[in-house]
Amino acid sequence: MLILTIFLGFEVISRVPALLHTPLMSGTNAIHGIVLLGGILVAGTADRPILYLLGFLGCALGAGNLFGGLVVTDRMLEMFKPRPAEKPAGEPAPAGAGVQAVREKEPVRKP
Repeated sequence: MLILTIFLGFEVISRVPALLHTPLMSGTNAIHGIVLLGGILVAGTADRPILYLLGFLGCALGAGNLFGGLVVTDRMLEMFKPRPAEKPAGEPAPAGAGVQAVREKEPVRKP
């Protein structure tokens, strides 16, 4: 059954157009949110320390997975935003302009 699931998942994902990969990733993040909710339920109803530990571990790993997926989705969406046009460089300062500016500055007088 696991091999059939892997094959089916691969076939579905490989047929998704590139434009729809971002919404697909967002849907996957929603599934990870359900995993996090399951960890909370296990930890909340635990009557033995090992169950509490497993629930806490599930919450921690689920939260990390959910957060990482959201970061990846945000980066993918950034790829579709237009980049700002580069401003042309201004005229360079003449040679020695920095030294002249330092010489013209009044010295700091101590009170």
